[in-house]
Amino acid sequence: MAGFDIGKIDEVIHGRLRLGIMAYLAEAEVADFNELKTVLDATQGNLSIHLRKLQEAGYVKIEKSFLGLKPLTRARLTAAGRKAFAAYLEAMAKLVARA
Repeated sequence: MAGFDIGKIDEVIHGRLRLGIMAYLAEAEVADFNELKTVLDATQGNLSIHLRKLQEAGYVKIEKSFLGLKPLTRARLTAAGRKAFAAYLEAMAKLVARA
């Protein structure tokens, strides 16, 4: 596949669970931790690790608060995250179109 740049595939996003997080947040705007856990069929620990990776990359913002006495963790895409996700989708579309 001459002309295809594999470097355009963002490895931070490319993992199955991280891609699911990005896709869900792109549509939902914001989601709480338990919502993501349910929708993505993820364990608490696994979801935490992948959210942290996305946060460290600057793609996701994590907000922690309380709802009454219960902790509430919410995630949303940052502007950089939206841009990176759009670039990822474009790179994947080009790959699929070439196949």
